[in-house]
Amino acid sequence: MAERRVAVTGIGTINPLGNNVEEYFSNLEKGVSGAAAITHFNAEKFKTRFACEVKNYDPSQYFDRKEVRKYDLFTQYALVAATQAVEDAAFDLDAIDKEQVGVIWSSGIGGLKSFFDECLGYAEGGMTPRFSPFFIPRMISDIAAGFISMKYGFMGPNYCCVSACASSNHGLIAAFDAIRYGKADVMVAGGSEAAVNEPAVGGFNAMQALSTRNDDPATASRPFDKDRDGFVIGEGAGALILEELEHAKARGAKIYCEIAGGAASADAHHFTAPHPEGFGAMKAMRDALKDAHLAPEAVDYINVHGTSTPLGDIAELKAVAGVFGDHACKLNISSTKSMTGHLLGAAGAVEALACIYAITHGTVPPTINCKELDPEIDSKLNLTLNTAQKREVNCALSNTFGFGGHNATVIFRKY
Repeated sequence: MAERRVAVTGIGTINPLGNNVEEYFSNLEKGVSGAAAITHFNAEKFKTRFACEVKNYDPSQYFDRKEVRKYDLFTQYALVAATQAVEDAAFDLDAIDKEQVGVIWSSGIGGLKSFFDECLGYAEGGMTPRFSPFFIPRMISDIAAGFISMKYGFMGPNYCCVSACASSNHGLIAAFDAIRYGKADVMVAGGSEAAVNEPAVGGFNAMQALSTRNDDPATASRPFDKDRDGFVIGEGAGALILEELEHAKARGAKIYCEIAGGAASADAHHFTAPHPEGFGAMKAMRDALKDAHLAPEAVDYINVHGTSTPLGDIAELKAVAGVFGDHACKLNISSTKSMTGHLLGAAGAVEALACIYAITHGTVPPTINCKELDPEIDSKLNLTLNTAQKREVNCALSNTFGFGGHNATVIFRKY
């Protein structure tokens, strides 16, 4: 059977730059930082006391009291973003074949806060095991996919991809494959994370992975800058409706773009550090281009993983140079993590939306906070520093990499 083409027909998000797509896109273009002092818990004793939190979020605007008790925050964010995307896709939910609609939802950590709270409650209660009946369903990473399917009655493929910070891109590739190989007509794909909490911040601090620029949080996420000192943790969700192209056309759907290809690889090098020459990242990008039947010269924009870590930024740009050669200096590159922070397992989904923004608006979002370029970085690269740039974007590539050496690349193209 010939491969089927896959369109994006709905999008949704809640993240540090906005509680819907319009707010997110507007703040992307303006180069707004989502970083500020942590409000979710008292971070006074922590090395890092800031994060990129979702702003002005009130769960009662979206869920009743019983639902809030059932859902960890990462599931709440998932449902908010997925609901926006389903509504944006404008399906006739009474007519659509729900057996042909699936959900693949990703999270790197899942309900960490629920796990932490329940363990604290047990420790404080002595030897009496008093756990909430919602404890396990709140904690497990796959539960968001289940709740999305239950809300709409979607009965197609349903599961969770977990590969640390590459999770969402792996999920998008899996959803893309489900449609192009005929296992579903429509897939809800995305990721969510709610890891601005004590164990996540404390754990990443212990690894010396987080920026400690507490005196100026807004400039702390600074990919490619010579003084970068780690990533800024973020939270939120991004959702995409993927749909077989002819199915979308038959119902007159709005089409944002197509997914052209995707690929995954392993560094096989170190459990947290990237390969210094970016070999695994090169393989993911090369294989994604091959999957999309595209030459490197077809790519106009790369949304890099770009976490603002000393090792990661250098290795990824080496990989870009290795794959794209002279063309690397002709395309635009940017790291939107400079604004959103690092959403871990949700990063790929939220950054996929940034690629869609670049394609549909003809504007490449900037890399903010780069005041002095790291001397190890080729100054001829267009890193879209500090200001959004207008250009036609027919093809955008998005990278995500995770602890464990997981690499995943997705390519979007204009329809």
